[in-house]
Amino acid sequence: MKFWNFNKTEEGRTLYLDGYIAEESWFEDDVTPKVFKEELEAEKGDITVFINSPGGDCFAASRIYTMLKEYDGKVTVKIDGIAASAASVIAMAGDEVFMSPTAMLMCHNPSTIVWGEVLDMKKGIEVLSEVKESIINAYELKTGLSRQKISTMMDKETWMSAGKALELGFCDDVLYTEEKVPEAVINGFLFDKMTVTNHFIGRLNKSKPSAKSEEKAEGTDVNQLMKRLNLIK
Repeated sequence: MKFWNFNKTEEGRTLYLDGYIAEESWFEDDVTPKVFKEELEAEKGDITVFINSPGGDCFAASRIYTMLKEYDGKVTVKIDGIAASAASVIAMAGDEVFMSPTAMLMCHNPSTIVWGEVLDMKKGIEVLSEVKESIINAYELKTGLSRQKISTMMDKETWMSAGKALELGFCDDVLYTEEKVPEAVINGFLFDKMTVTNHFIGRLNKSKPSAKSEEKAEGTDVNQLMKRLNLIK
């Protein structure tokens, strides 16, 4: 099953990228990207791309990103749910990028599985480092942020609300707002997995109450904190 879908309306064509982006979902990988490009370029005119994806394979995302950048027509991206990981890279291909006020955007470091000896491990690190640089290229072109800042955000696995993405340049506007974006939307939130995890661990490391004081102890039960921590992981 394809994870893209083209719809045609009176207003033009709309492309929906929905679901996990993976090479193996492209049955016959050497053919399917070509099919995607043929569908994309089957007609002329501007196109709107809706994205709701947790991400997936960065090389598959790179090909979609390039196809959209090469498309002979205006590409408007609308993030209606989540554009995480590789999907956030695709979002950067838009001539204009909009986010729903309830949408989220996430960037993090690429990952892979390496099997073998020490040299294999070192080679894996080298490859991941270069892949990260290629991903930073897309973010830098869109946002104008420094490569170091983007790299740090990826190291921390950074999640952005629509307001924070707008502030940092990952999107151009927030959907369904007045001409002037409300201050509440601009003052969006940004958080990273590392900080949240450390926060919970810090609370868990506090001394446990004695048996006599347990009945009177106030605060969140340690078992509940562990459940929340596992959900974050």
